[in-house]
Amino acid sequence: MSGETNPYESLREQIDDAATHLDVDDGVLERLKSPERMLETNLTFERDDGTLETVRAYRAQFNGDRGPYKGGIRYHPNVTRDEVKALSGWMVYKCAVVDVPYGGGKGGIAIDPADYSAAEIERVTRAFATELRPLIGPDRDVPAPDVNTGQREMNWIKDTYETLENTTAPGVITGKAPGSGGSAGRVEATGRSTMLAAREAFEWLDRDVDGATVAVQGYGNAGATAARLVDDLGMTVVAVSDSSGGIYDPDGLDTSAVTDHKAETGSVVGYPDTDTITNETLLTADVDLLVPAALENAIDADLAPEVDADVIVEAANGPLTPGADDVLTERDVVVVPDILANAGGVTVSYFEWVQNRQRFAWTEDRVVETLERIVTEAFDTLVETYDSASLPNLRTAAYIVGLTRVVEAYEAGGNWP
Repeated sequence: MSGETNPYESLREQIDDAATHLDVDDGVLERLKSPERMLETNLTFERDDGTLETVRAYRAQFNGDRGPYKGGIRYHPNVTRDEVKALSGWMVYKCAVVDVPYGGGKGGIAIDPADYSAAEIERVTRAFATELRPLIGPDRDVPAPDVNTGQREMNWIKDTYETLENTTAPGVITGKAPGSGGSAGRVEATGRSTMLAAREAFEWLDRDVDGATVAVQGYGNAGATAARLVDDLGMTVVAVSDSSGGIYDPDGLDTSAVTDHKAETGSVVGYPDTDTITNETLLTADVDLLVPAALENAIDADLAPEVDADVIVEAANGPLTPGADDVLTERDVVVVPDILANAGGVTVSYFEWVQNRQRFAWTEDRVVETLERIVTEAFDTLVETYDSASLPNLRTAAYIVGLTRVVEAYEAGGNWP
């Protein structure tokens, strides 16, 4: 695996690949490959010992042609300007693929939250929220959780915004705790859409889900939820991993017990009666379904020839480089792209935003049923586009669907100085 591939360049290449199948003006295309606005700021906050620390933070607003900017905020030491730009761009086309009326945004702070206390995380979060205040709002830009953030951080951002604006605005952010206006079903939404995408892909390929073997790289919220839900479908999860390493059991893992083990120990490694494996070994395991659910660039052109899965469903954003895509396409490995597979998070965030605006809460059953309808309809549109245009892979089909919808919105609104 390689961290050298620039994710923003990967995004631009993916858009260019799709654009060759469309009649899009070069000027419009360039506009749709570049962020409209970029915040880059230094956050200075107080550590528990009284010292001050300064960290870098970013927020990209990529495109707002179809609605308010939408996208998560991640806390990770490898957060960079180009990573945030890429993630915000992927959000544009993800929202368009599932036909959610949002644009794309993304944010991040370059820290490892494991190095800080809860009080320090709260201070840096509120500092970031203060910087974001002029840019965000229920009709402007609606952040959400991402890597290493969750309900706690979203609640702090909401409270900071509402305090500074002297208002009540639960729709300023999604992924909140239910008591703060969050939606039922939001926590497991990304994992659920991953499961739905896998189910639809197996049905499309006329493959039986019962007994199909699965490996999941990245056992955080999305990966653990996806593992549990594909297990419920009848698949057999034989390998999972996190940043510390992986575990393997050819007879199948008890996914709920592995989740409990990680909660207790901090890692899946050490789960009883399993073989310890590396992340690379997991990614190249002989399984029917591979779910990369960690970070971008997990599989590059060097590793792709060794991938032994028949189907890959991307729970993470950008886990395959364009070079890996080329290799896997040549090998007839079916890849369900991230901008559909992990779109459950933004889709249920949209449900949350709608509930906040209506001041009316949906039941979890309604959330789950509506998400299933949206993902399955989006998958059907994806494969219809793939089949009708004789495209090389499902990713190109997804970008054609997304680009078409964004271009239509842009042209309908027109361009003026």
